[in-house]
Amino acid sequence: MVLQVSDDNRVRTLTLNRPDVLNAFNEELYLATATALREAANDSEVAVVLLTGAGRAFSAGNDLVEMQRRITDPAFNQQGSHFSTMIDALTDLPKPLICAVNGVGVGIGATMLGYADLVFMSATARLKTPFTSLGVAPEAASSYLLPRLMGKQNAAWLLLSSEWIEADEAQRMGLVWKVCAPDDLMHEARRHADVLASRPISSLIAVKQTMVAPTRDGIAAATAREIEHFTELMGAAANSQALSEFTGRRGSD
Repeated sequence: MVLQVSDDNRVRTLTLNRPDVLNAFNEELYLATATALREAANDSEVAVVLLTGAGRAFSAGNDLVEMQRRITDPAFNQQGSHFSTMIDALTDLPKPLICAVNGVGVGIGATMLGYADLVFMSATARLKTPFTSLGVAPEAASSYLLPRLMGKQNAAWLLLSSEWIEADEAQRMGLVWKVCAPDDLMHEARRHADVLASRPISSLIAVKQTMVAPTRDGIAAATAREIEHFTELMGAAANSQALSEFTGRRGSD
């Protein structure tokens, strides 16, 4: 089971569960997460969604083995991707989303935080968006959401540099709300989730809708721009070389 789902006191916890590959998103996990978000949205007993990762990672991002397969296997590429299915589900989620970043968050494991209403992060966790090191473009409307959330220069460094961001720096930048000791992370995230879950769901939805409504058109436009650039760059020389180096290292492990 690539995604664990549990309910307690009107809080639905989704746990990314591919710990052997640091919870990297493959097509199965994209679809499972999207489905779980849709189900939480439609469940009248769920007030808050809490998202975290199993093992030592939050998510290592897109499964790069699958990314390379998209370049080398036209039949697989023609099947499309559930990446956009998950992004649509995140965009449409009408209830509060809390992320508890328990370990490394890479690529979509970092950019999806732009959709969270509250982000808690372990003091030992780190974030990275390796788009330039992979020779590709941003994703998940991060080119729009992150400057709004973090300010232009903080977002520029995160998206352009492909460098690691430590937890305290992520908090200073505004991407993370609270940094916690590793053993306290889930307790703190859950404590705040319980506070929200004690409020009327109709009111939670109204507040969130009024906050996110101004961003909907911007997310859609940014997503279209990013897809255009990503499609152009994926499989080009820089991307092909980066993926070959990655799979080569993986094969020699």
